[in-house]
Amino acid sequence: MPIVYLPQTLRQLAGGAEQVEAAGATVGEALRQLELAHPRLAGWVLDERGGLRRHVSVFVNDSLAAADSPLGAGDQVHIVPAISGGAAPDAGEVEVLAGTRKGLFVLRGARGGRLRVAARRFAGQPVEYAVRDPRSGWCFASVTHGQFGPHLFRARSPEAPDAIWEQAAGLAFPADAGAAVERIWVVEPGIEDGVLWAGVAPAALFRSADGGGSWELVRGLWDEPSRPEWQAGFGGLCLHSICPWPGEPARLAIGISSAGVWVTEDGGESWRRGTRGLVPRYVPEEARATTTSFCVHKMLRAEREPATLYLQFHGGVYRSDDAGLTWHDIASGTALPADFGFPIVLDPRDPARAFVIPLVADADRVTPEGRLRVYETSDRGASWQPLAAGLPQQDCWLTILRQAFGHDGLEPLGLYFGAESGDLYASPDGGRTWSAAATGLPPILSVRAHPIA
Repeated sequence: MPIVYLPQTLRQLAGGAEQVEAAGATVGEALRQLELAHPRLAGWVLDERGGLRRHVSVFVNDSLAAADSPLGAGDQVHIVPAISGGAAPDAGEVEVLAGTRKGLFVLRGARGGRLRVAARRFAGQPVEYAVRDPRSGWCFASVTHGQFGPHLFRARSPEAPDAIWEQAAGLAFPADAGAAVERIWVVEPGIEDGVLWAGVAPAALFRSADGGGSWELVRGLWDEPSRPEWQAGFGGLCLHSICPWPGEPARLAIGISSAGVWVTEDGGESWRRGTRGLVPRYVPEEARATTTSFCVHKMLRAEREPATLYLQFHGGVYRSDDAGLTWHDIASGTALPADFGFPIVLDPRDPARAFVIPLVADADRVTPEGRLRVYETSDRGASWQPLAAGLPQQDCWLTILRQAFGHDGLEPLGLYFGAESGDLYASPDGGRTWSAAATGLPPILSVRAHPIA
């Protein structure tokens, strides 16, 4: 029997159900049966004539369908609100911080609906990364001024017309380091109150103990004896991934392109490299045993199982079960159309569930086959399934960067990603259905989402 997947905005009308069985030889017949089973849904998807409402799209499996499209046993029917439509009451609102090449866009709106531009800040300047610290409410924005270099700013209410942005102090190398900060890649809330971490290029780690107002270089990593051997990736020598350990503030894992994974258990005083199992196929096979070039693209820790980390590599997707020291290939032999890509997202409540957005390869960094697909694993990488309902499936050649994919932490999980095309896509139901939440933005560098209280 066909299964109908309901968007977040309609589940309240179906007793909270995310998916329901509905018999029918066509889409229209199945939706009529759905209305009979759940009378409150009447008129929401089908109009009085039995046709689909103007602002509703229906997909059968991965293909756009009409009311008279045929259905077979086991088909999956996804109801997707079109981008021009509205959201049902009580859908819940989110804030999405989109860092772009031409400023920070603060987007707000209902989950699963079109997001409005609540504010634009740092117009004309690249905003590499923006995030809220959920503990303090501060919003941080990393801005790389074309003439004046990188700076970190923070504000309490970035959407307010009179928002005051303070510049953080000390996010710069001391004189004896002999280096200058080129780019601030990431800001990550720590475990202790007031502690934050920042990763920069050239690969270095900074720590703040006062909520991000001032910063200090972590000398243990900067003075790591192997540093002279580190090699830059295509985007430079950058520290872009920071993974704190829940409940243990002295434990940290970081990802550097292309110096690999590094782990500390003493707050950054000493470090161990964690690259066992990673295969750098871009290095000649005879040189792989001695290379230090391990191009990590993105790394995240499973919140409820901190010894588990997932990593998108420069050719490969990997999982570690020992806190980042040893890695297992979870891409080879699976349904992934390619194992190259930049971002990765984890479900904060399920250590077995992860999401990636594959690209063709390093020589062709676009979505495979001109189809925009997010891939999900729910079994720790043993298998992967495409999530494409509502996403363009023809002549779509997009690039999604390493920081441009995030989640809102809600249940069901909301997913959000932005492309260099300036299009932002969102799913309010863990990737089952997607819609364009914003279009026409400048090229998107980072995406972070937060529920609005």
